[in-house]
Amino acid sequence: MPTEDGLTGTLPEALRAPTKKVSRGWITSVVLVNLGINIVIFAPLNILLGLQATAIDAGNKEAILSLVTACGAAVALVSNPLFGALSDRTVSKMGRRSPWILAGAILGAASLLMLSGATTVGLMLIGWCALQAAVNAAYSTVTAAVPDRVPLAKRGSVGGLAAMGQTVGILLGAVVGFVISGNVAVGYMICAVALVVSVIPYVLRPNDPQLPKEYRTPFKLGEFARGFWINPAKHPDFGWAWLTRLMMNTGNQMTIVYLLFFLTDVVKHPDPAAGVLVLTGTYAVMVIISAVIFGPLSDKSGKRKVYVIFSSVVVACSALILAVSQNFLGAILGAAVLGFGFGAYLAVDFALLTQVLPSARARAKDMGVINIANSLPQVIAPALAFFAVTVLGSYTALFVVAACIGLVGALLVRNIRSVP
Repeated sequence: MPTEDGLTGTLPEALRAPTKKVSRGWITSVVLVNLGINIVIFAPLNILLGLQATAIDAGNKEAILSLVTACGAAVALVSNPLFGALSDRTVSKMGRRSPWILAGAILGAASLLMLSGATTVGLMLIGWCALQAAVNAAYSTVTAAVPDRVPLAKRGSVGGLAAMGQTVGILLGAVVGFVISGNVAVGYMICAVALVVSVIPYVLRPNDPQLPKEYRTPFKLGEFARGFWINPAKHPDFGWAWLTRLMMNTGNQMTIVYLLFFLTDVVKHPDPAAGVLVLTGTYAVMVIISAVIFGPLSDKSGKRKVYVIFSSVVVACSALILAVSQNFLGAILGAAVLGFGFGAYLAVDFALLTQVLPSARARAKDMGVINIANSLPQVIAPALAFFAVTVLGSYTALFVVAACIGLVGALLVRNIRSVP
């Protein structure tokens, strides 16, 4: 059996570097899965969990929200690479990825129904952690499907479309929060239906190459635990790419985690849920525009880093706008700049990440480790945001810290050597 992944045609299709053009239908199905996952993550993060926390204890709503989101993110840290590693070893007739996408959607829907009836912090905590485990099973595997199937020269374009699905999901999450008129249970039920429906086109198609049983490596817990550590001395570009993504997502999460409370307590918006919808809509439109522009541009130029640095700086500028202009017009401008920067970042950085994966045999596990840089900020950012608002004493401090973190991330991108 060959030992060098992707370098010989004797490997099965599931382990070879992809060369065939993917269909528009397949790309659409990936976009839809991303859309559904992000609806069920961001409708609660932006609106539903905040409303539940307020209903349970308005005086401690920030602490409750930070606790629930941080614990859920901790679950995501483990579940994303865990389910990725399991999917890398799956020999189902449906392929390696589809079974986990389907299972994640079903279990995610059940978790959302549990959240719909949660009236205590404990039930919120259990439901949100269960949801994070379920959707990360789906997310780690659909993310790995891109380097499984998409040739290198097209990954910026596909990454841009996936970012569009992610962003529309965020927007629809805000729509859910707006239309429910404070009825949290209905909001969670809408999310459950959306999640299940979004995965149907993917799981009904023959999407995934099958892994022959003789190529399946046994799952060993100790080996899996050690797999969280990918030696940055041996794979320095992977290490730098992971760290820059962590910084960027931490800054971005800090900017949005208390958005509902910011509109309520600082901007004094008369309808904060409607305000979140307007800001999210502005953000989403700009993400879509920049993602579909900069993803293909990076493919044509063959360059990734310059676009990632540019987009990181733009995202940091959006936080500074919110820091100095704390009214609704300033918030709209900040949301527009944030969307423009983050759309370009999502498209191009995703393509960059797929180019520094250590092994084709463990794409989903390695993408799961990368996705820790998406999940860990959900632990770090609420804690930093809580510290900024309660100890440093202002949302201005929160946004300034977020901007500084994003700028550090932009500087670190320069250390990646193997990708131009």
